[in-house]
Amino acid sequence: MGDLVWLRRDLRRSDLPTLAEAAPSGPVTVVFVIDPVLWDTSKGTARRRWLAANLLTLRDTYEGRLTLRQGDPRREIPRLAREAGATHVHISAETEPEGAARDRAVDEALGDVPLVRTGSPYAVMPGRVRKPDGTPYLVFTPFSKAWRAHGWRGPAVDPDDLELDKDRSDEGLWKLVTQTAEGDIPELPPVGEEGAHARWEQFVDRGLSRYSSERDRPDLPSTSGMSPYLKLGVVHPRTLLHDLVHGNGADVDRYVTELAWREFYADVLHHHPTSVWEDLRPELARMAYDDGPDLVEAWRQGRTGVPLVDAGMRQLLSTGWMHNRVRMVTASFLIKHLHTRWQVGAQHFLDYLIDADLASNQHGWQWVAGTGTDAAPYFRVFNPVLQGEKFDPDASYIRHWVPELSGLATNQAHRPWTVPADARNGYPDPVVDLDAERHEALDRHQAARA
Repeated sequence: MGDLVWLRRDLRRSDLPTLAEAAPSGPVTVVFVIDPVLWDTSKGTARRRWLAANLLTLRDTYEGRLTLRQGDPRREIPRLAREAGATHVHISAETEPEGAARDRAVDEALGDVPLVRTGSPYAVMPGRVRKPDGTPYLVFTPFSKAWRAHGWRGPAVDPDDLELDKDRSDEGLWKLVTQTAEGDIPELPPVGEEGAHARWEQFVDRGLSRYSSERDRPDLPSTSGMSPYLKLGVVHPRTLLHDLVHGNGADVDRYVTELAWREFYADVLHHHPTSVWEDLRPELARMAYDDGPDLVEAWRQGRTGVPLVDAGMRQLLSTGWMHNRVRMVTASFLIKHLHTRWQVGAQHFLDYLIDADLASNQHGWQWVAGTGTDAAPYFRVFNPVLQGEKFDPDASYIRHWVPELSGLATNQAHRPWTVPADARNGYPDPVVDLDAERHEALDRHQAARA
């Protein structure tokens, strides 16, 4: 007899409240369920390998006593609970729509075995921060102020009395995970808690002091690199916030603000679950979009002829990650210059990003599209050439990911259509006229709101 801890977005052992809740009941069975709905449909090999590599490291963290199951959690968790004689099943609370629905179904299937929710993947549980009148926030700045005023708990204390039960994995699953994790993926981050904390410490020591001024530079190692770890819960945001509690200044404040955006979008999605795929704001419901599969495919493959856009899209395909500034530029190009619905790009990012947080991804795309929480972002049509010149001033990011342009001068690398085709090694002309399509996007916006 003992309890079962079901891991999802909390692939760690330290700072994990569910373990402390389960420990007093006896031997604890720790399990991760490989859901074929997500595993088999993941188009990016980097995503599967990132998950697999972290699961392998997590098994070592749990002294080889991490159970793997494969299938529908609504069937697998009750089955394992019966096998282990579990008296309770412990989870971190899930507030994303599909995850919350899955947990309700598991709770029902467990029957007399309680499903105990402790903590969440966020510093503050979505739904907890509200306006004085009790309604949820839809604007970031007042939410951020209220979120900071609310505060958050410190890291959870690791239980001293934790006794781990045996590995009850289905046969062959660890072999599958090992095979998936094998292979060389350029720039895949160091895996596991040890890798996450080492990277975080390096950022705090060497990068945080320049974060506010350099965080928009894709040509510099100027971000913390924590997003892939936060995605899987290898590290919890309260751990990062705890390390910054005694810090001050613009750089610390800016980093805390970025964590607040993640919490804000999770809160918005919690209160507006249909905004996963539907416009949060209805004002642009009559917007005219194009159906241009060839242009969308050129965007996906990084063959648009617009260097910064192509650099970002190739980085995504190669590594499963893309710098945040470039994410905004590539999203703006797809929506504003190619006149494509935001859902098309959002799905592509979900397929390939190793840090694809559902709430942040969907609402980040809606921010660009002008259908989300920001009142008027549709008028922001990023000029990808000017963005490149400003944030990649030496074109080193472009040259790295678009090697066809490596031999060009900086100004030519940003505007390769100004040189003969043979000088750019087959790199294409832009698929659209940037200025013309910008005006077209604004005309469509005006017509949609008329």
